[in-house]
Amino acid sequence: MARRDLSGAVDFGVLERMTAGDGEVGEEVLGLFVEQSRMWAALLDPDGEGWRDAAHTLRGAAAGIGAAALAEAGAAAEAAEPPAHHSALERVRLELDRALADVAAYRHELMLRGLRG
Repeated sequence: MARRDLSGAVDFGVLERMTAGDGEVGEEVLGLFVEQSRMWAALLDPDGEGWRDAAHTLRGAAAGIGAAALAEAGAAAEAAEPPAHHSALERVRLELDRALADVAAYRHELMLRGLRG
């Protein structure tokens, strides 16, 4: 994966502005996003407890890196009441997958840039 594989699920300009273009800081932020996403995604079970907190946390993390569609999906899931929360959480999972794919492509590009010096 490389930058050419980006779907547009993440506007990395948001991250680049937040980190003042520092690639190392950007990599650290994205690494934390990926790590947290794994933890919170496990709680997106509509029949379990904690799904609303997970949607809220993913919403904030997504906004911080420029994943607007994921942030919007998280907000909608937070506000959803049963049984609508099932489809709202499905949308969060879909947008999370899209964002993580873009993050992987972007991080790969950063790694390639680092190898080139």
